[in-house]
Amino acid sequence: MQRAAVFDVDGTLVDTNHLHVTTWWEAFRQAGHEVTMNAVHHSVGLGSGDLIAHLLGEDRDKSQDDGLSAAHTALYGQFFDRLAPLPGAGELLRRLHRDGWRVVLATSASGPELAALRRAIDADDAIDATASADDVAHGKPAPEPVEHALELAGVPADRAVFVGDTVWDMRAGTKAGVRCVGVLCGGIPRSDLVAAGAEEIYADPADLLGSLADSPLATE
Repeated sequence: MQRAAVFDVDGTLVDTNHLHVTTWWEAFRQAGHEVTMNAVHHSVGLGSGDLIAHLLGEDRDKSQDDGLSAAHTALYGQFFDRLAPLPGAGELLRRLHRDGWRVVLATSASGPELAALRRAIDADDAIDATASADDVAHGKPAPEPVEHALELAGVPADRAVFVGDTVWDMRAGTKAGVRCVGVLCGGIPRSDLVAAGAEEIYADPADLLGSLADSPLATE
């Protein structure tokens, strides 16, 4: 039976988390909100609306949400042509593809941002499908992004592994019933990822690639 390797993108395959932290921080600052970078960092991985709600609370002035999201998009967009893959990202996807895995991206990015991320990874030949923010009603930590990725891959949850770098990734994967692998290259502590459901932890894609034989992504 076919197997699926589902990957988060930001902070997992592409080195973008701290760019998101800085640009969200600036978007909040421009709108008159004092939000610490540490708080933003631990919110990265949520969709824009959920990130704003998480940081500002449900009693915020919701009329600002669209403007905050647009400001972040504009600020972050300045880096699209400079996004860099994390070590081993493209090589890992190609190896899994050769090993018979269906490789699917599950990301809150869409449109030009997603296109920029895929250019940075430079492994379109190994990517079978992409589940983007446009495809689901609720983003991580809801299971919908992972469940949609499984639908695209045509495999059940027990034949899939989800790789991500945030607690939101691990919670989404756990709720979807898949095995979860965490990577530390997004800057989230090992203990947080384990507590959220990570079965194994690796430094980055290159570390996972070098440890494939003993990982949840081992060839059966």
